[in-house]
Amino acid sequence: MKKETIILLSTVLIKFILQFTLIAPEYELHRDEYLHLDQAHHLALGYASVPPITSITSLCIYLLGNSVFWVKFFPAMYGALTILFVWKTIKRLNGNLYALILGSCCILFSALLRLNTLYQPNSLDVLCWTGFFYFLISYIYTNKPKYIYFTAIIFAIGFLNKYNILFLVLGVTPALLATKARCIFTKREIYLAILLALILITPNLYWQYQNNFPVVTHMKVLSKTQLIHVNRLDFLLGQISFFTGSLLVILASLIALFLYAPFKKYKFLGLTFITILLIFTYFKAKDYYAIGLYPIYIAFGAVYLTNLLEKNKRNYISLLLIAIPVAIFFPMYTIAFPNQSADYIAKHSNIYKDYGLLRWEDGKDHEIPQDYADMLGWKELATKVADAYDKLPNSNATLILCDNYGQAGAINYYTNNRLKANTFEADYINWFQLNKPYKNFIRIKSQQNLDDEMQVTSPYFEKSYIADSITNKYAREHGTTIFVFEKASINISERLKEEIIDYKKQNN
Repeated sequence: MKKETIILLSTVLIKFILQFTLIAPEYELHRDEYLHLDQAHHLALGYASVPPITSITSLCIYLLGNSVFWVKFFPAMYGALTILFVWKTIKRLNGNLYALILGSCCILFSALLRLNTLYQPNSLDVLCWTGFFYFLISYIYTNKPKYIYFTAIIFAIGFLNKYNILFLVLGVTPALLATKARCIFTKREIYLAILLALILITPNLYWQYQNNFPVVTHMKVLSKTQLIHVNRLDFLLGQISFFTGSLLVILASLIALFLYAPFKKYKFLGLTFITILLIFTYFKAKDYYAIGLYPIYIAFGAVYLTNLLEKNKRNYISLLLIAIPVAIFFPMYTIAFPNQSADYIAKHSNIYKDYGLLRWEDGKDHEIPQDYADMLGWKELATKVADAYDKLPNSNATLILCDNYGQAGAINYYTNNRLKANTFEADYINWFQLNKPYKNFIRIKSQQNLDDEMQVTSPYFEKSYIADSITNKYAREHGTTIFVFEKASINISERLKEEIIDYKKQNN
């Protein structure tokens, strides 16, 4: 086996080991993961929350046993494939062994370790950005049409995973037109590739059309509830944190793309980098939306720096460059990943606060990072709801209505879909069983929404009581309460239909 192959396989192995050891046992799945896993039971051409690729992956996870191992395996695999694409890009650019090791270390010991711990569309999004760049570079390098068709296919996969990849196209198109690379638009295969991409994404576009483009509604809600708290300067500063140990390599790539003769034909990538960051900054995007931009530039920077150093017989500096991302990883190990207990984080909150990790989407600081708080209390909730459900007479005729998709998804996941919890939020509003003869009602309400639930709802039932609540003080769902109502005097299904109609009117 070649030395290069051994190094690549070793890097991938380290990647998988790290991904499965960076989360402390006390943490559960993230609220978003429960929603994505539930989509396996509701396959469709599109969803209000994400495009359809996630549901297909969730179905694979379900068929493999639906265990946490498989939930974590897929984002880890996408991260490993991202390393592979960077490796292949470096090979395409005729990088030496030092460049391959440098590029791999820069990707391995980066914020992708954190991103790849969560089963969300983001890991595949980064992979698709990197793959898109790789195939486009390969097409320009070899002039072989197959690579532009691969570019189209991976764009379609990225689009069907997360619409964020549209920003890549918005950035790369004007950059190509502004440089000599514009000549590719005179070639027939470019337009055939565009047609191929359109054919592949058309089913989802048609679904969006049929459903009045829920992606637009989703973006409006996101803008009002989350992006409003995003500061443009914070977005730009956040870019530094993703590949802190690779900043010199990324900077070198931008210099090389404009000034290094061997990279002359790839000058458009320098303009692409600037254009995409400007677009994201203008739209006040979350900082991680741009994370897929960097891996390919690390490949260029690694090749440029190691070639420069080898030419000047300074390979020892190449070793130093390789050591930097590794060295920076170790002090970040204890604060950048959920490998410390919530108690530990709360007791050492100043350290986390200094890095801005305690700032939630509401713009305020809390005891532990939001993502960590979103990984606590779910099993407790599911256990307590299942206990309340099993004590009900005629329990199969029980409507379980939650405040949010995390609650509904967690209940369904931990009860192996025996219970069918639902909510008006996200995709769940389309998954209600509207004609079921419900007799009982379990209402899950977040602490901030408790109001007068008992007074308002209990008159329509013979018996009502509070079964339990979430007691984990670090959980974002702390205080979430389980209301139980037995033997309805009204037609719950008809009332539910009316509520759904009203909700949709208010949110369109």
